[in-house]
Amino acid sequence: MFSLHDIPFSYRGSWFDVSPVIAEKTYAEDLHLVSHQTGMHPVVRFLPWHDDARADTRVTATPSRLTWHSDGGRVELAYENPDTIRLRGDGLGLRIEVAAGVLTPFTGSYLFHDPVAGAHVLTSYETGRRYRITVLTGEITGLAGVEALGHGDRHLTLPAGTGWEIAIEEYRTGRPPFRSSLGFDEVAAAAAARFAAFADAVAPWRSSRTPAAELAAYVLWSATVDPAGMVNRPAVLMSKHWMDKVWSWDHCFNALALAAGEPGLSWDQFQLPFDHQDPTGALPDSIAHSEVLHNFVKPPIHGWALRRLRGQLHLDPEQLSETYKRLAAWTRFWLDQRRVTGHRLPHYQHGNDSGWDNATTFDDDRVIETADLAAFLILQLRELTSLAGELGRPADAQEWETTADSLRDALLTELWQDSRFVSAAARTGKLRASSSLLDLMPIVLGDDLPADVRAHLATRIEQHLTAHGLATEPTTSPHYAADGYWRGPIWAPATVLIEDGLRRAGYPALADTISDRFRALCEKSGFAENFDAETGKGLRDRAYTWTASSYLILAAAYEQHPRSGSLTSGRRQ
Repeated sequence: MFSLHDIPFSYRGSWFDVSPVIAEKTYAEDLHLVSHQTGMHPVVRFLPWHDDARADTRVTATPSRLTWHSDGGRVELAYENPDTIRLRGDGLGLRIEVAAGVLTPFTGSYLFHDPVAGAHVLTSYETGRRYRITVLTGEITGLAGVEALGHGDRHLTLPAGTGWEIAIEEYRTGRPPFRSSLGFDEVAAAAAARFAAFADAVAPWRSSRTPAAELAAYVLWSATVDPAGMVNRPAVLMSKHWMDKVWSWDHCFNALALAAGEPGLSWDQFQLPFDHQDPTGALPDSIAHSEVLHNFVKPPIHGWALRRLRGQLHLDPEQLSETYKRLAAWTRFWLDQRRVTGHRLPHYQHGNDSGWDNATTFDDDRVIETADLAAFLILQLRELTSLAGELGRPADAQEWETTADSLRDALLTELWQDSRFVSAAARTGKLRASSSLLDLMPIVLGDDLPADVRAHLATRIEQHLTAHGLATEPTTSPHYAADGYWRGPIWAPATVLIEDGLRRAGYPALADTISDRFRALCEKSGFAENFDAETGKGLRDRAYTWTASSYLILAAAYEQHPRSGSLTSGRRQ
């Protein structure tokens, strides 16, 4: 079971969920059907009903069944398919209320009876979809607001006195009347089987040593949507709470977690942002059902991710060739569009470009050349070198390798100062060191860094380590904020990138410690967007898929490979 306060109840492929979360950090008393088409929109409210009043109930949820429990009965809900839910009541009624209280020509929802389908239909301006409520057994005894305009209650009620069952569908304009050959228990059993097959595919290694693996799999499975709108592949949204988009680095972690068990879905996740690549090669900042934003970019971790994916996916020559072109264009964007004339190092134009929006690295200047960006591009250039060689393009391979070596030299000669990496203002060249974990991210280069640089980075990384994991700003820093986004909290992507870099840099024991503490954090606090570094409390969006994916990535490695050493020593083994 899981808490609906943290994780919405949904189904693979569906664009809606059932949850008390109806807006950013907004929790309703009752569960709502919340659609993520054209944004996050609560459509209807579910009120357990008895004796003409709202009933006190306890709610439980498993991956296949949501239940309201009362002393005298229960209401159950299950998904029949991505756009249809079934509900039934025994000794407990249900009032379904339109969430919007006002209907205008451009907002709200309109309720009417469709005589062809023999059902009540709700049309929602916000989602651009219809919601059809078909009674399968029982009858509606309370009905208000049919064909009403303006202000007013709009609801229908299924009584508690006798057993009842309904279906609710989300669809466009028209479809045949609802018919199903399956009973409710068969519907719920089929949903359970589908999720179990997914969990067995992506986490077949799970055991009592990795107790959160099944729930992590559910977070991914339930946040997956079918192609629609601007999303032209099956997509794992970052959440079916308010972070209901795909950002152009978050997707890499989902792709990695899915690679071994769901290779097709994994490859779709990696390619999603590249489907919206602009003519300069830039990837969008984010993709949602009805918008693609290009106001910022995200860091080029895609070469790093592709290198790991290629170790698990069997890509054919056509896939490799297309990916090579896309990755090359993304790399050229940084080299051509984000380097000041005469400079060897590329720059971010804002913290948002780095993915670390408000990290202290950006406190003085925003347009800066940073060590993490250079490191990610070096990895990407190395991957392009490898791909070009495999594709029979030796001249390209030589060019990429030369560029990588030049960028590595610039990183070490220009940004390695006094045994630490600094940033440089792109316009003035002013150097500045910060206390952010972002400055230590070049550890991702592993053994491509000199031994002394690796040693200094490992020592500084240890200084960010709390009982729960890597704080993005040291807890002793005057800039530390417990819920400061990238100014203190623990984040999944930084954890995975640094853990991987430390292993390749020759510090497996420290990598083990980081993995162990982060997994324990997720097992205690779930899969939040980020975590309080001192208490381990989950912060912000509480059902974030890159956190669940990061847990699966680290848990799979833990289950499948022997440990390398002490959990307290960060010294090189």
